[in-house]
Amino acid sequence: MDWLEELRNGVPEHVLKIVDDVWKQRDSFIKWPQHSVCFWPGCVRVRFHNYDDERRAQLRAAGITNDCRSNGPAVMAFLLGGGTRPPCQESRKRWSIHHIYDGKFPFQGSDRTVHAIKDPDLFTHSAGLVAVHPIADALADEVPYFAWLLRLEAYTLFQFDPDRVFGILGRVG
Repeated sequence: MDWLEELRNGVPEHVLKIVDDVWKQRDSFIKWPQHSVCFWPGCVRVRFHNYDDERRAQLRAAGITNDCRSNGPAVMAFLLGGGTRPPCQESRKRWSIHHIYDGKFPFQGSDRTVHAIKDPDLFTHSAGLVAVHPIADALADEVPYFAWLLRLEAYTLFQFDPDRVFGILGRVG
């Protein structure tokens, strides 16, 4: 995958060392859901969410307390997909739920990439969500190479490819 190597080559050496260390120990920094589920088709991020009866019942049956905050439906999708959110060092918080398609870092030759929080088909799709340790969260937000490693992993695990990059022209494997 020459394009991935090109992204890697664009990372400063001191940052690349951190990326490589985190990726080698990714199970300690990144938690994926167990399966792919779209919890609330048609939902996009707004300041507060009102869950309908069907979704409240689905969450109740799964033993999940609904979260009405802006990213709450995405968090609920991640949990319904069998994901876990480890606690942060500061015990009242948990790892962030990160949309791996966040409108940043388009594939080479493209001028845009999917922005899941604005896409009603993707905002609550568990295959595009990960719980990330704060270090991995920063890398995903700042380093295109790391962001694309996450996207490649989502394709490997769930065939999740909203930018239609990996299945085309043998870009994987």
